[in-house]
Amino acid sequence: MNKILIVEDEEAIADLEKDYLELSGFEVEVANDGETGLEKALNEDFNLLILDLMLPGVDGFEICRQVRDSKNTPIIMVSAKKDDIDKIRGLGLGADDYMTKPFSPSELVARVKAHLARYERLVGSAAEANKVIEIRGLKIDTTARRVWVNGEEKNFTTKEFDLLTFLASHPNHVYTKDELFSEIWDMESIGDIATVTVHIKKIREKIEMDTANPQYIETIWGVGYRFKM
Repeated sequence: MNKILIVEDEEAIADLEKDYLELSGFEVEVANDGETGLEKALNEDFNLLILDLMLPGVDGFEICRQVRDSKNTPIIMVSAKKDDIDKIRGLGLGADDYMTKPFSPSELVARVKAHLARYERLVGSAAEANKVIEIRGLKIDTTARRVWVNGEEKNFTTKEFDLLTFLASHPNHVYTKDELFSEIWDMESIGDIATVTVHIKKIREKIEMDTANPQYIETIWGVGYRFKM
């Protein structure tokens, strides 16, 4: 049974989310403040985290940052804040999704299922089908989910690794942002194109010698992105 951690200070919202997830077959734990949530997220094993941004003690951004330093657990951020800058910051810290309150509990359950299914497929059969990709000093071990650039290992979040692996597995093919979002995030990209842009930027910072003149991931202006062979 997949185990989910909800970090949410509004108890009524947390209880509603918990009820819907448990009815869908998940085991759920709730933390109502940031410090407790951070301790649980770092020291216990969860299959997915649902983080509110505005929390007493430690906010959702800081929890996300610290979790990403050591774990690839899928993270869904939720917030009443609708500003794009908050969404971009959360995604930049390694969150896999961002939901704006209010939202229906059934939508949350659907997104949880989509992220878990996607993660399980990528670490399972899909990864085994393509053991190691090596291109001009870049080495991607798809089974161990590890990346080296000129012999130096780089740390990647779950979605960064998934996106890099997908592009490198389909070199010289131009993908639109919509296509990449649909492939990696497994849902419609309504209003969330910034997700792809943020992740491409983070990947380039880790694998490119010169991000202004990338040798691996090209921007095809007006279309999308292409991995160069």
